[in-house]
Amino acid sequence: MKKFYLLLPFFFLYCKPISSVVNQTVTSNIASIAYKVEEEDVAKTLKYLASDELEGRETGKAGMVKPYFISYRDTLSTFKGTAFNIIGFVEGNDPVLKNEFIILSAHYDHIGIDEKGVNGDFINNGANDDASGTTAVAEMAKYFSIAKNNKRSILFVFFTGEEKGLLGSKHLAQKLKAQDFKLYTQFNIEMIGVPMKRDYLAYVTGFDKSNMAAKINQYTGKNTIGFLPKEAEFQFFYRSDNFPFYNVFKAPCQSVSTFDFENFEFYHHVSDEFEAMDIPHITTFIRELLPAVTQMANTPTQEIIMLK
Repeated sequence: MKKFYLLLPFFFLYCKPISSVVNQTVTSNIASIAYKVEEEDVAKTLKYLASDELEGRETGKAGMVKPYFISYRDTLSTFKGTAFNIIGFVEGNDPVLKNEFIILSAHYDHIGIDEKGVNGDFINNGANDDASGTTAVAEMAKYFSIAKNNKRSILFVFFTGEEKGLLGSKHLAQKLKAQDFKLYTQFNIEMIGVPMKRDYLAYVTGFDKSNMAAKINQYTGKNTIGFLPKEAEFQFFYRSDNFPFYNVFKAPCQSVSTFDFENFEFYHHVSDEFEAMDIPHITTFIRELLPAVTQMANTPTQEIIMLK
């Protein structure tokens, strides 16, 4: 097995998006910038993450994505081998609110090699699950690293071990809790590679557990987030990397997705490939959600609250 010395395109806090136009202004004490997420940037990151070169991104395997900035590595205590979450940080610019944190997250691992294969293809590339979400978090990290217009601090987390039982998120939730980490909310992005045929863009898991959906719609001024009955039926809230943080912090920690059980037939299948992804849709998702996340990071009080 050849060694990979890989610089992930989404790393991250010091990278400058080539096609972004930056023009900083100040409005209502919130710095804003003219920033356009480009389809070309989204495609480049997603194509890399879903490439055969990474051999399915299975946690702990030799072909796994390697962290480039060693200081961003978070070694799992929940995995017998060597595996890392990858974590970055943009400190808030308010002297008080910077002590409150928002977590933007996705899992960058997948399920690796299929020994049986399908039509000669043995690599589960995981473009939708969850290279798509990882790409979205990467683009948001690029935005905030330039704008630095967040009063609250933001943690950008790329989890490993999700496919092996939420190992990365379980590890990090416990680790941060022990450090008296002040978590406001977690916004976890999971499988956004294809659009739904619905009157809303995406759904959140555990819809009625908090007012996150309503607040996002208020912040975007659109019907961005809706309720998906199938999610409630299959209880996806408990099956993604938001749940360990909810379980430990009892805070609004939810996943957002556009996979509705009808629009993508290649879940955990070798055909979950880059070519099956809808790049314009992913780009639209990022563009529409960025203003909402910016609002989350700047409201004077914690407007997203638990309902039950």
